[in-house]
Amino acid sequence: MAVSAVERSDSRGGAKSKATTKLKDLPQGVLECKEPLPDDEDEGPSYPAVVQQAWNNMQRFEDCVVLTRVGSFYELYLHQADKYGPLLNLKVAKKKTTAGPVSMAGFPFFQLDRFLRILVQELNESVAISEEFANTASGKVKSGGLLFNRKITRIVTPGTLIDEKFINPYENNYLLAISASNQDVSGPAQEVPAEREEEATGQGRLSHDVGLAWLDLSTGDFYTQATAGSLLPSVIARIGAREIVLDSAMDETIEPRLLGVPDQQRYLVTRHNMTKSVDSPISLWTPMLESSVPLEMEKTFTGLEIAAGNILLEYVREKLQGSGIKLQPPVRRQDSQSMSIDKNSLRGLEILETAKDGIPGGKGSLLHAVRRTVTKGGTRMLKDWIASPSMSLQTINERLDLVSKFLEDRTLQEEVVALLQRTFDSQRLVQKFSLGRGDAHDLLSLVRTIEATSAITTLLQSSSQPLKPGQESGNNQSSWSHSLQALSGQVRLEEPLMLASRISAAIDEDGLIQSHRLEESEAAGIVSLAQDVLQSEGSAEDQSSLPVVLRSKATSKAAADEESDEVETWIMRRTASPTLEQLHDKLNNLYREKVSLAAHLQIRFGSTSLTLRWAPGLGHFCHIKGARDVRSSLRMTTDARDVKSTKSTRSFHNTEWTKLGGQIDQAKLQIRAEEHRVFQLLREQVVLNLIHLRRNAAVLDQLDIACSFAVLAEEQRLVRPIVTEKLSHRIIGGRHPTVTLGLEEEGRAFVGNDCFVGEKERIWLITGPNMGGKSTFLRQNALISILAQVGSFVPADHAEIGLVDQIFTRVGSADNLFKDQSTFMMEMLETAAILNQATKRSFVIMDEIGRGTTPEDGVAVGFACLHHLYHKTQCRTLFATHFHALADLSRDFKALGCYCTDVAEAPGGSFSYLHCLRKGVNRQSHALKVARLAGVPQSAISVAQEVLETLKSKPLFPSAESQLRTAAA
Repeated sequence: MAVSAVERSDSRGGAKSKATTKLKDLPQGVLECKEPLPDDEDEGPSYPAVVQQAWNNMQRFEDCVVLTRVGSFYELYLHQADKYGPLLNLKVAKKKTTAGPVSMAGFPFFQLDRFLRILVQELNESVAISEEFANTASGKVKSGGLLFNRKITRIVTPGTLIDEKFINPYENNYLLAISASNQDVSGPAQEVPAEREEEATGQGRLSHDVGLAWLDLSTGDFYTQATAGSLLPSVIARIGAREIVLDSAMDETIEPRLLGVPDQQRYLVTRHNMTKSVDSPISLWTPMLESSVPLEMEKTFTGLEIAAGNILLEYVREKLQGSGIKLQPPVRRQDSQSMSIDKNSLRGLEILETAKDGIPGGKGSLLHAVRRTVTKGGTRMLKDWIASPSMSLQTINERLDLVSKFLEDRTLQEEVVALLQRTFDSQRLVQKFSLGRGDAHDLLSLVRTIEATSAITTLLQSSSQPLKPGQESGNNQSSWSHSLQALSGQVRLEEPLMLASRISAAIDEDGLIQSHRLEESEAAGIVSLAQDVLQSEGSAEDQSSLPVVLRSKATSKAAADEESDEVETWIMRRTASPTLEQLHDKLNNLYREKVSLAAHLQIRFGSTSLTLRWAPGLGHFCHIKGARDVRSSLRMTTDARDVKSTKSTRSFHNTEWTKLGGQIDQAKLQIRAEEHRVFQLLREQVVLNLIHLRRNAAVLDQLDIACSFAVLAEEQRLVRPIVTEKLSHRIIGGRHPTVTLGLEEEGRAFVGNDCFVGEKERIWLITGPNMGGKSTFLRQNALISILAQVGSFVPADHAEIGLVDQIFTRVGSADNLFKDQSTFMMEMLETAAILNQATKRSFVIMDEIGRGTTPEDGVAVGFACLHHLYHKTQCRTLFATHFHALADLSRDFKALGCYCTDVAEAPGGSFSYLHCLRKGVNRQSHALKVARLAGVPQSAISVAQEVLETLKSKPLFPSAESQLRTAAA
């Protein structure tokens, strides 16, 4: 009978042995293939481990750019390297692997913020950051021997920035979520064909309110609001979010109507797949809040607000990948709490940015003109106040009281400002700690801020002391004292001062400075490596991108002797904890033993130059310098194991020093661990004081704004406005806040004008020449109202202003060709919004309504607007026009006044603009004078003059006036 024989040898090298199997025991017939055999053409190794890990992450996070940490670099791989490498100005290399060439591009780890800024802020991309984690022994076995496991630790999007260096410290970085019913958008009140509905309603009007929730991860601010769908674009413009999140279940037809196609270009719009119901209760928000929302407050939130909040917080949890977060409890905002400034007015009045370059806070904007704040948090709060002026008389007057106090008491103002300049951005510092971040420098910054807050509070309390019997008080001293007491009373210092004391007692500032220097030295080593790479593969531009300071240190470090003693620095005082003190005593004893051992070995080896050293890769060794000492030690030693020797130096291991050095290393590790434990306790103490620290920071921000308004009032000769519940607007000698500054820079004076609109005359119809100042007059009165309700003094000789609930502006010209909307169509859309939404308490400025069409149609549209505003809306209105017929058509409007600007002409043909308004109608636009100033050829000017004379004798539409008056009646 045949048998099968298999030879095998013992794995330990023993003799070969034979194993025999009987033939009948072998399987017979066709063998079943339990698993399909791989196709020969597909056989082959997979990607290298790092590339495979990156590829796996790219599959999991398909909508993200994946940056993979590899040692001291972050790498891009495969198609992402091909796409984003050129955009980041990185060289894309091809790495040969058994699986084929792999594209890769990378940059040193310390340049992460630089490239994140490009990807996130300039390219509006989401970035997944993959960090490397050392594998445990079991982890190495499971991964096939890999030293590191790489996993996504955070996803960075435009709206989820936390403490990145490129985040603008003077602006909030809001992430906004919107929730709306999936019902379709309703048309206007009148019957409109479906295909024309969007043109008739602009963005469209939702049949139900819209819910919004937005937050700033860098500060912890959290807000919600319910508003009408027609107002949504203006609310979004006011919030200024960098990213908008929508539920992926939302009907796609609603999105463009919600946001508007052109507006979407200003921010990233993200669709999020909800894993929980959008109707989940508010109680589920509590783990992410510094304190839970009271039950009575929960009942005030609308269902759509709650839905938006659920979308927002789930999206944030996903992006933070499990990192903790503590937000402030949500603050509900309502339309009635603040003046509504629609997006066209924000742009037309150049409130937050200039219309020309769109730079936030740029020169020429109202924000730039009034900003005198000295803190980052104060600047952010000022921007929020200007975008949402208050509708509360109490709030407005309290703010004005503070400005009055600081304007009168210059010493107090200067002392408060000096202390504010010593503070740090504690809103963002505290938020870093709530996310498990923040270092020792941040703790010391909190200490400085708490100390300054305490000093400021003491100043305020002493300045708001009640008068002693017999002391005289000024007219407003009582209200000033009340406002100061109310503000200083919001500060809570007991717990923060205890925290500051603990931090100061624990952290060693000198050690921290030394530690920072060592970190720079280590970074210099990485830069040295990066320089080598760039010199061999990169361009001169790549090399110049390295930090200058680190480049210079890299050169000196490269030249340093690698065999040097390790310098130890401690960021904690040895008295920070009893355990830490014991460990330092133990280490000091070991150092004394080291000194004794060194002396003993010097005698033993007959060398006074012998030192005990440590170096990476060499461990603990003895070092002897000098040819004579080296020869002497060679004769004296037989048990030393050489490590590195030259003609004049010798390095060798010694058993005694190796053992003692190990004990020293162990003591240092124990100190590091205890320092980390103490530091974590301090972090926890900061988190426990979140509420107090945030409230105190808000008080500092308000003080910063009040002081800045006082400085502004003195600089620009501003006056305190009288804000009332009336429907009046009385300004004497009003000035435009930004134009005035521009003229003063040129050495010219601004001509002030009066404005009395709202009582006897609800509408002012303003005529006059081109460049005569009509548009400036309109804008300045709207801006004065805004500043008054922000709580600032205003540019005028006297100001008495009734509360304004909405500012509407129809100025300038624009089109939206993407949606087939002409300049005139855009003008009519904005006009329709004003006529539909304005109330009696609104303030409307309209400039050149009807100019985008024929003169007949333009006059008709202009008069229709005047008629509606006068008879229906009955709000304060400034209406500028070149259609002089409107003055005749509205002569029966008793509450309408006609005013104009003029031109002064000299006998020689020269002229000058008189920017001062007067009663009456100016029927001369003087357009040809402007054309001549602009450089239009004289031949063309002459032709225009002839045509103008002809038209004066033969009007284009002589019967239009009578027809319009009949229609209006």
